[in-house]
Amino acid sequence: MAKHVPVNQVLREYMLASMTPPDPVVDSLVAATEALGDAAGMMVPVEQASLLTLLARISGARTVIDVGTFTGLSALAFARGLPPGGRVITCDNSDRWLDLARAHWTRAGVADLIDFRLGPAARTLRSLPGERCVDIVFVDADKANYPTYYDLAVPLLRPGGLLLLDNVLLDGFVTAPELAAEPLLRRCAAVMREVNAAVAADDRLEAVMLPLADGLTVARRR
Repeated sequence: MAKHVPVNQVLREYMLASMTPPDPVVDSLVAATEALGDAAGMMVPVEQASLLTLLARISGARTVIDVGTFTGLSALAFARGLPPGGRVITCDNSDRWLDLARAHWTRAGVADLIDFRLGPAARTLRSLPGERCVDIVFVDADKANYPTYYDLAVPLLRPGGLLLLDNVLLDGFVTAPELAAEPLLRRCAAVMREVNAAVAADDRLEAVMLPLADGLTVARRR
């Protein structure tokens, strides 16, 4: 039997209390995002944001691609982990929440490290010069296009670079997409299942899937 502890709200609060606390700018951005209502579900959890910062720091990242900006928490998290002169290229099809994001990037003193690009993420990925020029690619956008983002991202990674895929468990429906009630969710779960299988079989990568929030895959380019 595999060891597994279900994380309820009490245990999650204990976990949050047991990690380095987020700084006031992160707290402010999280609160402002939660005030948006249902849309706040697109935000990475604060514990995941802390992990993104830590991964950027320990990998020595200087160039990060952040696919899916929303209110800017993941971009802020990565920027906090970069050295002076580092860069986060973050992209989104919408700039609806860009003012909120930029206000917090500025408060955190990292606005000069973050390059926001409006438009399709595939276009942003294709615009990058050459191969093996990126340290981290984080994908947290429209799930139906994950295969395209995966195909474009891996060649960009330097040896030792990280591919991070969010929502890889997709509310648990990756094991049985047909059980999802909504047609879009069924389709996305089926696509995610295919991507997860492709990552596991990709000999360019060594990967681990973490049961963090909705599932996070961390894959290192060989």
